[in-house]
Amino acid sequence: MAYIYYNPNNRNRSDRGDCVIRAISKITKQSWDKTYWELCGQGYLMGEFGDSNDVWDAYLRGYGFKRRVIPNTCPDCYTVRDFCEDHPYGEYILATGNHTVAVSFGDYYDSWDSGSEIPIYYYSK
Repeated sequence: MAYIYYNPNNRNRSDRGDCVIRAISKITKQSWDKTYWELCGQGYLMGEFGDSNDVWDAYLRGYGFKRRVIPNTCPDCYTVRDFCEDHPYGEYILATGNHTVAVSFGDYYDSWDSGSEIPIYYYSK
């Protein structure tokens, strides 16, 4: 389990609130640009911004992902790192209250070390 720097934003911007785009592009193996435009299109169809929870939920369901809630047994102590240790196989998109991170085979990919964030739910195939 390790943090791996990942920023596919071709303008090398990581402080612009594009964590949803970064995480989805990593797990779907798409470019940042393709993911961005597809989320914009989904948002347009739904009359919302491309990074709103409803939009990227519909987008991921369209790709065959299912959303699962993380049990609330320790709501303030179960971290992204803990999730990675518990999920050494497979690929996931984790959502916290205000951030999204990609997890692939026990490693988490982000533009900053978000390992101490508290995930609420996740997507997987």
